[in-house]
Amino acid sequence: MNWDQIEGNWKQFKGQVREKWGELSDDDVERINGKRDQLSGILQRKLGLAKEAAEQQIAEFETSLKA
Repeated sequence: MNWDQIEGNWKQFKGQVREKWGELSDDDVERINGKRDQLSGILQRKLGLAKEAAEQQIAEFETSLKA
């Protein structure tokens, strides 16, 4: 699954995002609104991740949705 599909169906994926990144608040998930760059930025701020680490986690999340 690519990010365009996730963004287009964001309401369906919000729960999975919260499950994967339990540290994110409801407000964080709403603010992301399906935008990959928003998710990356919030992961960097909230979890203290480097940009590369945040992008890696997002890529792993995308891959997990293909199954």
